[in-house]
Amino acid sequence: MKKALVVGGNSGLGLAMVFQLLKLDYEKIYIVGKDIEIKDKIPQDIKGCFEERTEYIHSNLINCEYDFLEKCEDINTLILTCGFGRVAPFEDLTTAEINNMIKVNELSIINIIKYYYSKILSDKDFYCTVISSIAGIIASPLFSIYGATKSALHSFIENVNIELLAKKSRNRILEVAPGSLKGTKFNGANNSSLNLLGNIPEEITKKMFNREELYIPDYSKTYKNVIERYNNNSKEFGLSSYEYKINSNRSSNRPQVKIGYLSGTFDLFHIGHLNLLRRAKKYCDYLIVGVHESGSWKGKETFIPFEERVEILKSIKYVDKVVMSEREDSDAWTKYHYNYLFVGSDYKGTERFNKYEEFFKDKDVEIIYFPYTKSTSSTQIRNKIKEN
Repeated sequence: MKKALVVGGNSGLGLAMVFQLLKLDYEKIYIVGKDIEIKDKIPQDIKGCFEERTEYIHSNLINCEYDFLEKCEDINTLILTCGFGRVAPFEDLTTAEINNMIKVNELSIINIIKYYYSKILSDKDFYCTVISSIAGIIASPLFSIYGATKSALHSFIENVNIELLAKKSRNRILEVAPGSLKGTKFNGANNSSLNLLGNIPEEITKKMFNREELYIPDYSKTYKNVIERYNNNSKEFGLSSYEYKINSNRSSNRPQVKIGYLSGTFDLFHIGHLNLLRRAKKYCDYLIVGVHESGSWKGKETFIPFEERVEILKSIKYVDKVVMSEREDSDAWTKYHYNYLFVGSDYKGTERFNKYEEFFKDKDVEIIYFPYTKSTSSTQIRNKIKEN
């Protein structure tokens, strides 16, 4: 039974690879992506078989959590297409972008391959493809961190393939190192333009099944000459690349970071608080938590001092920044310009949040209402304390 896991399969080349595997009669394809859902991205003519033979798993790899792997234990094909970057001078990149690029583009891929490595090393057929970039093979100024993560992958795959050869395993990891691919989000397109990829998804699967180790799309036509120029004079090549990007206005001043915000008292910290923070971080790249000084706004007593509640939250891995909450969450937006506001579903339809929805209409902000789940609550703990 042919089963595959495609990480980063929610858009671009990753989604195109899912469509290609469906053509090859894969019976089950697990798709891991950052989008909440991808139903609206699927062409009508394959919607039936897509829904029948795929399972979508929402996950944000910047959290370095790979709990979805247990569900995908029985695969024999692994395709890793996750990654992001921004064309910009190094000094313009935010610390959050740098950390997140390393986590997603490099660390997550290595950790996922490590999880399946015993299968890759075994004498059973296991197929693995990693999408890297030509930026990991040649100099790509204004793409410093992105290029560094792809260079690390290039070296990692080369070395692991040599180890596989030395151990007489017939399995290999195929590295796909494209330049600019038409029809992908990275090149400014959307999923309706995936047909512009041409036969690249087909070529990838063909080379993966043949256990090849490196595929550079458009190599003979474009990149053979590019790599030769780089090898002849890397500095001259790098300066030429730098000037091209500057003159063609490819540099972007918009950080590739989706910011989330939520506020609360976080008194008597418990598993419900932790689950809320975990769920919020799945939606965003950088989570800001506003802490109320006291519970008086809800008419409740607080037991843990404000400073201690702040320190507890700072130690949670899902939280990137802890601040004192503003009077209104909309006031916090004027300071932090977040993209997501997280709140419990019991606030939906209230006068306050109806005002927020009106306020955020033209500000590229989505309010995510989380349904409450059964767990320990601060009210339960508070009542127990008062009983005693």
